[in-house]
Amino acid sequence: MPKRSEEMLTDVWTSLMLVWITCVPYTSMTPIISQSKSLQTGSTALLRGLVEGQRILSRAKRGWVWNQMFVLEEFSGPDPILVGRLHTDLDVGSTPIKYVLAGEGAGTIFAINEITGDIHAMKRLDREEKAEYTLTAQVTNRDTDQPLEPPSEFIIKVQDINDNPPQFVEGPYRASVPETSQVGTSVTRVTATDADDPVYGNSAKLVYSILEGQPYFSIDPNTAIIKIALHGMDREMREEYLVVIQAKDMGGHMGGLSGTTTVTVTLTDVNDNPPKFSKSLYEFVIPEDLAIGQPGGKVKANDRDIGENAKSTYNIIDGDERDVFEITTDAQTQEGILRLKKPLNFETKKSYTLKVEAANIRFDPNSGAPFKDTATVKIAVEDSDEPPVFSKPTFVLQVDENAPINTVVGTVTARDPDVTGSLVRYFIDRHTDLERQFNVNVDDGKITLAKPLDRETDMWHNITVTATEIRNHSQISRATVAIRVLDINDNAPEFATEYEAFLCENGKPGQVIQTVSAVDKDDPIQGHYFEYRLIPEMLNNPNFTIKNNGDNSISVLAKHDTFRRQKQEMYFLPIIVTDNGNPPMSSTNTLTIRVCGCSREGIVQSCNVEAYVLPIGLSMGALIAILACIILLLVIVVLFVTLRRHKNKPLIIKDDEDVRENIIRYDDEGGGEEDTEAFDIATLQNPDGINGYLPRKDIKPDLQFMPRQSSGPNAFRNSCLKKGATFRTLRLKYNVHHLSHQALCIVEPNLTMSILGGL
Repeated sequence: MPKRSEEMLTDVWTSLMLVWITCVPYTSMTPIISQSKSLQTGSTALLRGLVEGQRILSRAKRGWVWNQMFVLEEFSGPDPILVGRLHTDLDVGSTPIKYVLAGEGAGTIFAINEITGDIHAMKRLDREEKAEYTLTAQVTNRDTDQPLEPPSEFIIKVQDINDNPPQFVEGPYRASVPETSQVGTSVTRVTATDADDPVYGNSAKLVYSILEGQPYFSIDPNTAIIKIALHGMDREMREEYLVVIQAKDMGGHMGGLSGTTTVTVTLTDVNDNPPKFSKSLYEFVIPEDLAIGQPGGKVKANDRDIGENAKSTYNIIDGDERDVFEITTDAQTQEGILRLKKPLNFETKKSYTLKVEAANIRFDPNSGAPFKDTATVKIAVEDSDEPPVFSKPTFVLQVDENAPINTVVGTVTARDPDVTGSLVRYFIDRHTDLERQFNVNVDDGKITLAKPLDRETDMWHNITVTATEIRNHSQISRATVAIRVLDINDNAPEFATEYEAFLCENGKPGQVIQTVSAVDKDDPIQGHYFEYRLIPEMLNNPNFTIKNNGDNSISVLAKHDTFRRQKQEMYFLPIIVTDNGNPPMSSTNTLTIRVCGCSREGIVQSCNVEAYVLPIGLSMGALIAILACIILLLVIVVLFVTLRRHKNKPLIIKDDEDVRENIIRYDDEGGGEEDTEAFDIATLQNPDGINGYLPRKDIKPDLQFMPRQSSGPNAFRNSCLKKGATFRTLRLKYNVHHLSHQALCIVEPNLTMSILGGL
């Protein structure tokens, strides 16, 4: 096809060249009009080109006659192609003129003959790259290059030829349409573009057609809309189609150029297929010990549709004992999962028959009812070695408290549900009976007491009894046994709390001192009833009496108003409390009554005898606190005085004997207080340094201490003065037998003296 188009294009070019060569020298380049020189409009120039609809342009002040020039694109002859000729009426032969060309492409694309004014195209032109060129023409004197006419512009247009095929810029295309769509349903639209001139000729006039994709699809030749052309296209038969579309220019006529693209059309799914079971009968074997909720089998209904249209839901619509099983839908696999809702029993029922339905979730309302299919499911129950089964899951037994050991509490029973009927043995799970209070007979399941029980300690005992097959010890079942301990009257009643009553001195006779109630650890069926009475020794008690309130409580009353704390501060009233059990139980409880001082309103203020001897408003505790503060103050004062005395004692004198001193003053001064290198402040301020003869930092050891056999005190005195200190001698008398002379170097009068040597 391309080779044929190229040959046709070559033939067209050859014909055009022949016409051009023949006609141009005689028609296109000759002046059309020659104006008389007598006209007042001036000289006239003629310009002609090969173009449809030539027209003459005249200018009032110039000799140019204008028209547009045209040149065919893509011309590739051996010689430059003549575009047109410039001519002016000044060119009469006597004047040496020269034609000058300037503007777009002048000198490179277009060249002009300076003498004749012929314009040639030097290169091959492409209209799609540049459709026209604007140039300037001018006539000058060939000798002086002086312009004879003002410059004027003209346009050379590149004439289009059909050299660009149509192109589908957005291709290849993808489109979708629902399956089973009606004929004429629009699928998509394609668009092709042609770079040729849409105004000139039919080079850009496109016509569309289908090369591949029939008879399924058609295309409108002008609008390029693709439509369904075949009725009943089924996605399940074929889902995807490849359509080849051609766009041809020149209005589709012979010699036109063409371009193609592909359109992939996908049929989308509609729910037009019902679910279908792969078989009409499913058979499963399920063990009877299958746990509740576990799957027992799977069914599958296939749907040729996809996505939401293929989703189905499963239901059991018929069968015997449909409440034993249920069927659910697996969202991933779209399978129906058959699950157990109730336990199976091979000995009771060995098989089941169910009818299962699969129905689409989504359906077309126009079809009336959703698509569905049914299948039969037969289930055979497989016998399994089951553990023993207790007659009931929980046993409730009761026994009297304090019952003797080996008393039978009750019996638990279990049996093997299998056809073989194995014997069963019973045991107590000791983790639930850590104190081993019960035993069970391994053969008959009788539970007996191993220890006495006390209801007041534990009212209920929960134990677990296991039943095991003799033939298979791994088959074990369990049952809970709740044992209630029944009450017997083995506890006497007693006061509900430790009562302590308060009696006001100014109380009235018959005044209620305290209300007393009792409690009993026992729990009789008919409830509690308590009887209160005073012990026989207190029947003629002159101080107190009791009154029954009728609600298992009593009130204690005072008989007179002459109670005084100085006479008796506390009274004890024994009361006997008896219950109504069989046999009745009783206990004696003592009520403590304290005599207190009260306000006029009967509010207790003080119940101690010491309150009478203490000042008003001060208790014994307050007085003790005051005394403690006084003693603490006295101790602080003593410590302060002692410390003051120790502080006033001299630091050097440590002997208690009388000390007398004679001081001989020499009044010899040293360097003064500015001479800080001559002494050690730390040594002078240290009392121990005096007794320990600590050395000075600025005096050598041979000058610090002057023994008796030395050259005498004068040498020591001179050394001291040389160091800037003050020399002093002391005569110290410690006792009548001992007289000592000490020589001192005093740095400052207010500092502690430093003893440097003896004399």
